Amino acid sequence: MINQTNIKKAAMFAIALFMAFFSINVINAQSKKNFKVIAFYTGRNDLAHISFMHEANRWFPAMAKKYNFTYDSTNNWANMNPEFLAKYQVVIFLDTRADNPEQRAAFEQYMKKGGAWMGFHFSAFALTPSDFPQNWDWYHNEFLGSGQYVSNTWHPTPAVLHVEDPNHPVTKGLPVTFKTNPNEWYRWEHDLRKNPNIDILLAVDSTSFPLGTGPKQYEIWHSGYYPVAWTNKNYRMVYFNIGHNAMDYDGGTNKELSQTFENADVDKLIINSLLWLGRGK
Repeated sequence: MINQTNIKKAAMFAIALFMAFFSINVINAQSKKNFKVIAFYTGRNDLAHISFMHEANRWFPAMAKKYNFTYDSTNNWANMNPEFLAKYQVVIFLDTRADNPEQRAAFEQYMKKGGAWMGFHFSAFALTPSDFPQNWDWYHNEFLGSGQYVSNTWHPTPAVLHVEDPNHPVTKGLPVTFKTNPNEWYRWEHDLRKNPNIDILLAVDSTSFPLGTGPKQYEIWHSGYYPVAWTNKNYRMVYFNIGHNAMDYDGGTNKELSQTFENADVDKLIINSLLWLGRGK
């Protein structure tokens, strides 16, 4: 005699098993979902920034194959328009920022409509007077929150970074502190700790001091709080102060002396960030 109860239990178990299998496949599909990245760069000023730009344009395509996203790059800032940006889920600024008013407006609207952005080092630079004045209030004061550049360390040196927000997807799996490759470190006009919209992800750890080698004493930091990576809670964005390779300026050869991505922790930081921006994880 067939036990109806057992049949019902078996059917329910089969349904549950099917649903679990279906859910796992959906999750796996989402985790492998392709997204498109466009990196803008200028590549015209400071050999250290140009070195980083070339390095990034080698490193990101390799990561795109590994993590299933599409990476394109352009030095044509006229592409900073609504039609072009609509093709991409993530925008990267490798060195500078948009200067044309129409391009700036297009980027602002892209971000306000849910676009994602990653910026490196010089992309946040602004100093009045200079070739890159602070004449874009939304970008520097609201979006980045940092305001103008104030000063930097010299020569480019490694720093020990401290994870300030260990619960953020960007810092997932990173050690509490880790050492970077050489970089020129920036100080900013505004104290980001006082901005409720800013989530500081990484900052210079006190064990880094003195940071810089001079020869000018003000180019060596001995104390203070210096954010290195942060996000604005109102936007899908993350900024990194890294992106300045060491170059042989003193020796006159202008030879590249270091790279940014030859560092497992930094690489993980960037990939974490890109997957968070591109896939929301």
